[in-house]
Amino acid sequence: MSPVLSSSKSAGFPIRRRAPFSSASLFPVCPDHSPNTRTSERAPLHGPGSIAPDTPNKGGSDCPPSAIPASCGDSLRNAQDFRKDAVLAVPGAARNTAAPLVGIARLASISPAAPTRRTSGERPEYFLLPVKSILNKCESGRVPFDWTINPYRGCEFACKYCYARYTHEFMELDGLAFEKKIFVKKDAAVLLTREIATKYSFAAGREGAPEHICIGTATDPYQPAEKEYSVTRACLEELARHHGLSVSITTKSNLVTRDIDVLQEIAKHSRVYVDITITTLRPRLARLLEPRAPRPDLRLAAIKKLSEAGIAVGALASPLIPGITDREGELEALAQAAKEAGAQWIASGVLFLMPSSAKQFLPFLKEKFPRLTRQYDSWYSRNAYAPEPYRQKIAARLARIKSHLGFSFRPWDQLRHPVSPSPQLSLAL
Repeated sequence: MSPVLSSSKSAGFPIRRRAPFSSASLFPVCPDHSPNTRTSERAPLHGPGSIAPDTPNKGGSDCPPSAIPASCGDSLRNAQDFRKDAVLAVPGAARNTAAPLVGIARLASISPAAPTRRTSGERPEYFLLPVKSILNKCESGRVPFDWTINPYRGCEFACKYCYARYTHEFMELDGLAFEKKIFVKKDAAVLLTREIATKYSFAAGREGAPEHICIGTATDPYQPAEKEYSVTRACLEELARHHGLSVSITTKSNLVTRDIDVLQEIAKHSRVYVDITITTLRPRLARLLEPRAPRPDLRLAAIKKLSEAGIAVGALASPLIPGITDREGELEALAQAAKEAGAQWIASGVLFLMPSSAKQFLPFLKEKFPRLTRQYDSWYSRNAYAPEPYRQKIAARLARIKSHLGFSFRPWDQLRHPVSPSPQLSLAL
């Protein structure tokens, strides 16, 4: 793994100010270590930037939004409503002591540039982000996991529909910067060592089921940055040191197959699932919707390789985009291809548009699919979700597909049970 060196160069992009108190003691600059190196030493349980064992981490931007307002038409039309009170700051200008930067916005503003071997003019900018936590509590009732790990902030795949663009707004950056400014979390594995010991419960459920950790909820953990910085792999290597965990990974990248060895190691003593997201089998459409993500055939090949290696793997056909990827037979063909590749399950969800993602997606829709603009204006102008009858129709369609193809395994149902030794490895026998 290539080392990540320090740099005195600041991020150099406009930031915004908020909150009338100082965060100097809450968010100190972390020591200068490579974010992709897991040390053999245990991190101290208390110290600068640490969290006491009895202090819950509310998560926030790393967890999928817990709720979407039923009516948010004005916000969808004007994403600036998310930050009405923000004031643009000029880099290098004297700090306004009455309104200092706080939290993740402060950290982003002082993040040094990360060295990279990439020379393409189209590559994003990389920054080293000092963070106080890597294991983030998720309190949303809409998702079946308890903790999230997002090794990066931002994602180069630049999916037009991506809901996670809002996470850059926590750093006072526009949603478009989500794909252009990628933040590499420093000391991720060292932090994870401490947080597994102090925050994670190995027997949280009534039957002794462990809490579930989902990797890749607000960024793709195997985007191109992972080839250089290996933060995801460092985290997996740390997880492999423990017994009785429950872990899943969500990605669009076939780079996940690079880590089959460590996934197999985790599977010996813990529960691990991999979800490969495939929105369409049509390569030209995939390139349009997900400009820099791997082709659909490469994702299917990743499913096959993981399955053959004994890793529990499924397909995630999300989001299903009304009028674009929902035509008759398309979801059926995708499910069939995933089944043939070795997927044990398939899941899907209809597109929802938060203000930051609507700001990117709706102009794209108007340019590339103008015939759909009226429908989308009707459906999404006052609600982030598609109408309930349409969503029920898709759910029923998916249920028929699963029944027809024999997709009977439901990984999320397993999360309520204790971890069984080596359940995945039997698949390869």
